[in-house]
Amino acid sequence: MNDSVRRKKISCIVLDLDGTTLRDDKGISEANRKAIEDAVRAGIKVVIASGRSYSSLPESVTSIPGIEYAVTSNGAAVYRMGDGVCIRRVSLDPEAVDGILEITEGMTLGMETFLEGIPYAQREYVEDPVRFGAMPYAVNYIRSTRQPVEDIRAFVRFHRGELDGIDMILGDEEKRLALWKKLQDSALPLYITSSVQNRVETASREAGKAGGLKFIRDLLGIPAEETAAFGDADNDIDMLEASGFGFAVENASPACLAAADYITRSNREDGVAFGIYEILGIPASEKEEV
Repeated sequence: MNDSVRRKKISCIVLDLDGTTLRDDKGISEANRKAIEDAVRAGIKVVIASGRSYSSLPESVTSIPGIEYAVTSNGAAVYRMGDGVCIRRVSLDPEAVDGILEITEGMTLGMETFLEGIPYAQREYVEDPVRFGAMPYAVNYIRSTRQPVEDIRAFVRFHRGELDGIDMILGDEEKRLALWKKLQDSALPLYITSSVQNRVETASREAGKAGGLKFIRDLLGIPAEETAAFGDADNDIDMLEASGFGFAVENASPACLAAADYITRSNREDGVAFGIYEILGIPASEKEEV
């Protein structure tokens, strides 16, 4: 048992999905599901915090009784799960959208955008994601969640004042870092992050998972020190740092690992379940195969 976890009062647990709560195949293990249910039964508020848009949240997690809120699109939109109502949205500034389109003009990359909880992408990208830099394991997820459009840049331009975010996918790391630097140096009002190594993800400067988490904490009257957050990627760092206790799964990025207060098991080894039972104070011998 980790004493520093045991000594803290935790009233809210915030869970990243991909690479953290979900296995590599995008499913949730029975151990993680049971641990979440046990946390809810213990009176702890459990919140989803994902880079995913609302419509692409997996039913295997959203169906767990007691999960009432979801921070989506890297903090750009917060939803109430019971009725699917968006209760907070910070859209990309139109100036930032114009700047992204200008900077990426002529580049070969995958582009996704999020509008009212739905992800949209160029039809060619949806049909062959790997060609545009997506990882092979993400193909089924992309094809099953993205709405294809014939001209994603025209779509983005038309909806320039309504978008939750724009993500760019590049398989070439040198080009990805160069794009990141251009966006960073542009002085556009952007929050720039990454959930996977081949992505550059942008949202409003007021977004970020920490911003979404603060909104929910204020809504529920839960102080920062009574929250615990679980993550694996760079887009989880602000959330871990804004929580009373930050858990990184063992497979997390180096920067995420450095930001965590505690490193739990990997997403392949039910790290979320193991961490939740640390919070609940249940000895390892009683964790039922965790």
